[in-house]
Amino acid sequence: MATAAAKRYARAVFEVAQEEGNVEAWGGRLGRVRELFADPQVAAVLSNPTIATEQREALVAGPPSVLDGEGTNLARLLIESGRVDEAGEIYDEYQRLADDEAGRVRATVTTAIELGTQDRDRLQSDLSKRLHKDVKLSVIVDPRILGGLKLQYGDRIVDASVATRLQQLRRRLAAS
Repeated sequence: MATAAAKRYARAVFEVAQEEGNVEAWGGRLGRVRELFADPQVAAVLSNPTIATEQREALVAGPPSVLDGEGTNLARLLIESGRVDEAGEIYDEYQRLADDEAGRVRATVTTAIELGTQDRDRLQSDLSKRLHKDVKLSVIVDPRILGGLKLQYGDRIVDASVATRLQQLRRRLAAS
């Protein structure tokens, strides 16, 4: 869950992106900032208060920079405000806002074995019909769930895994 500050930054960037008509481009910029700040060594330097803010900002602006002008300005703002560690949350919240505007929802399904293309497409299609939105589906394989699946979209989780059912059965047996 994003912090209140991350939500404010994401909302501000999203509003700028809407005004410019560049929601996708700004999503890419935020993604590059997130990737840059995700490196632990880079994050440690950029959030180090013993290094002058101007020097830290110069590091993201100097060559070779993976950021364009707007991305560099955003990175400088995050450095200046001490929000380097929140770049990932800002990106996630921005993507949620962009998805809401576009009528999309991101869903993650966790299965014990890899889903075939046909099963994946059917699950994505069924979920799209049920939610009346375009669904972007990610698949995670986790053998620990034993069978069945876990589905997460938005703030909802549907856990129909065998591992969870077995845990519930164990609790019932222990309680009786």
